[in-house]
Amino acid sequence: MSSETPEEEQTTPETPAVEPTAEAPAESDPVAAAMESGVEGVAPSTEEPAASEPEPAVEEATEAAEGDDIGLTLGSGAPAEEEELNYNPVIRGKIDRFGVAMGTGRRKTAVARVRIKEGNGEITINGRTLEQHCPTVRDQAFVKAPLIKTEKLGKVDVWVRVQGGGTTGQTGAILLGIARALQAMDSSLHHTLQANGFLTRDERMVERKKYGHKKARRSFQFSKR
Repeated sequence: MSSETPEEEQTTPETPAVEPTAEAPAESDPVAAAMESGVEGVAPSTEEPAASEPEPAVEEATEAAEGDDIGLTLGSGAPAEEEELNYNPVIRGKIDRFGVAMGTGRRKTAVARVRIKEGNGEITINGRTLEQHCPTVRDQAFVKAPLIKTEKLGKVDVWVRVQGGGTTGQTGAILLGIARALQAMDSSLHHTLQANGFLTRDERMVERKKYGHKKARRSFQFSKR
């Protein structure tokens, strides 16, 4: 004997269970793939691979350089010609109203005052000839050097008044005075005189004596016993 009613005996039809299909891992979700892999100690990478695209900044700079807005003109690559500078030499000599060129030279403590004029090549120093005042060939060559280099030897007369110093100092002073007088007479001779060093004043002087020494460097004689 059953106490079940016909309503209870009626059962609803069961729907067949759908088997779960394995979901393919999403390629665009690297975080989920890392979580499902179950690998510990590996941090999921959220960065996307950088695309290999040309840098726009470089292209913009190139386009700007190739443009006409810069105002630059490309040349042929030949070096630019240097402008010639007008060089005005410093002339230390002078010419008086009679056309006589004058120059002053100094060397050590000697001072020489020189006068030059067109002539037949006479050289007078303190009222004497060159050979009398400068007996050595070396000193005579020093005095004639600026006249020989400028091709004025035998074409001008030279008068010199020199004082102070010794023979070497006076010779150097006369050389500088003659060179400055020649420069005043003809400014085109400047480069020849300057190239040979005739217009450069020799600044070397005698070194002063020091106390405790016999001379500038020389010491007194010393004896231990």
